[in-house]
Amino acid sequence: MNGTLSLAYATPAQASSWKRWLVYSPLARIAIFLLLFLVLNRSSSALFHVLMQGMAKSPMKSALGYLAVVLVPALVTYALLVRVVERRRLDELALRRWPDALRGLLAGSLLFSTVVGTLWLLGSYHVVGFNPHADWLPSLLLAGIGAGIGEEILFRGVLFRITEEGLGTWAALLISALFFGFAHASNPGATVWSSTAIAIEAGLLFGLLYHVTRSLPICMGLHAAWNFCQGTVYGIPVSGLKADGWLVSTRTGPDWLSGGVFGAEASVVAMALCLLCSTALLAVAVRRRSLVPPGWRRR
Repeated sequence: MNGTLSLAYATPAQASSWKRWLVYSPLARIAIFLLLFLVLNRSSSALFHVLMQGMAKSPMKSALGYLAVVLVPALVTYALLVRVVERRRLDELALRRWPDALRGLLAGSLLFSTVVGTLWLLGSYHVVGFNPHADWLPSLLLAGIGAGIGEEILFRGVLFRITEEGLGTWAALLISALFFGFAHASNPGATVWSSTAIAIEAGLLFGLLYHVTRSLPICMGLHAAWNFCQGTVYGIPVSGLKADGWLVSTRTGPDWLSGGVFGAEASVVAMALCLLCSTALLAVAVRRRSLVPPGWRRR
């Protein structure tokens, strides 16, 4: 398989010089997306605050706020970018792709369960109780559906995909992974190590998964299941955010093993297992010869 043929978009051959730079270039399309997203994000935020005035703060309100202010604007903006600017079908989110989401959910559940199982075998993860009344719905909406879909649109659908078209696969992996990792730098308990760990284990994994499948739903499913299992099933903080889990758990040992207050994502166990998966996906890409060279080498 030729990597250049797997790209979703190519600049129209008949495009004028100014359009090539100000509309169709990778940097221009990323800028257009960010500008439109910011406008919709601010508008949605203002409307949401008006509608929710007088309501007490609650986990459900926070989850609905994230869906209204981040998820919906991200989906709408991405659809506008693809249909209006790139003028193509939304193949990476087409209906035929959505069974991939189930595969992603299964893979994410298995992967994070393997992380927890390994921590348990190493004497770091301990179940101290059960909480059948855990408030799971806000977590499903916020950390699962909201983050799983919204962040994959932003980091894989826009940043990785468009950067790959301009600078090639290797640069896209590096840039999107770094941005994804350090987007979590302001979370509670975050450190340079935790951000680096997320960049390596999740940024590279999700980027390679999208590269190999060209499917956003499979990335969304894996991302959502990872977050939901981590917080709601196993009771581990999700990127530093407190978890209300069905299993009440503690983790012991040095932070490099347990992940510390940030959660298991900052553990070398999670990093090692995700790197193994990333290596397998990279092997698939190399075998298919699908790695995309920079744009100037394809001309």
